[in-house]
Amino acid sequence: MPKVGSRAIDLAGLEVLGISVGGIETCIEVPSYKFAFDVGRCPRTVISRPTILFTHAHADHMGSVVQHTALRAMRRMEPPTYVVPRENAAAFRDMFEAWRALDRSELPHHLVELGPGEEYDLGRNLVAEAFRSPHSAPCQGYVIWREVRRLRADLAGQSGDELGRRRRAGEQIEEVTRIPELAFTGDTKIDVLDREPVLFRVRRLILEVTFLDDRVDVASAREKGHVHLDEVVERAELFENEAILLTHFSARYRAAEVREILARRLPPGLAERVTPLLAGLR
Repeated sequence: MPKVGSRAIDLAGLEVLGISVGGIETCIEVPSYKFAFDVGRCPRTVISRPTILFTHAHADHMGSVVQHTALRAMRRMEPPTYVVPRENAAAFRDMFEAWRALDRSELPHHLVELGPGEEYDLGRNLVAEAFRSPHSAPCQGYVIWREVRRLRADLAGQSGDELGRRRRAGEQIEEVTRIPELAFTGDTKIDVLDREPVLFRVRRLILEVTFLDDRVDVASAREKGHVHLDEVVERAELFENEAILLTHFSARYRAAEVREILARRLPPGLAERVTPLLAGLR
């Protein structure tokens, strides 16, 4: 498990920098992929991420977007790209117009509207696909797919000259396979796992689990639009993921409590694949 206060996590060989405390702040960075999920606050490291995939417009997930834009401009970095749920796009534009008037600056950025089932090309053979996450406000998660190009199976054994001839003739000699590398649910009810089966098999899953014990019961967690640990335990045998990062713990929990509860409640087959994001907790 990570040290308390540390934002750096090794998630099945992928470095993730994160902080996520329910109702207070969420920002999950993936340095090698050059993007982050949400900017509820603006850690210094996230300034270098040119793309932000936003899940929803609650302040603890979007509240520092203007600061992110301004700091990049101050450092003469390229304008960032913000992928924003379609429901929030008009208000997002209005917000920036208000801040331009207040800040007396251009606050340059690119806005990409995206809805569930739609995709955004991240470059480097990575594609972000949005999906609906049921929450108290319109919210969407993202699956990051890696596209792998391979020679078509029926062309195996063909000579280089023959393959070159087919390519010059305009024939597609490769086939594309998509591998689900990473997924982030955003704030959600557990229902998202049942609606989006890929989440059980994506290599790395980042899942919010806000409530862990009977201080908030399952019914109350669902009413608030969040996941309760009981619901994860019920589905323990379904998780095929290589690594799972649990986030968005309520501020009512101390880091030591989170460790103890997870160690006690998660079955062995799941526990060794789970890492709690403890940065921001006491």
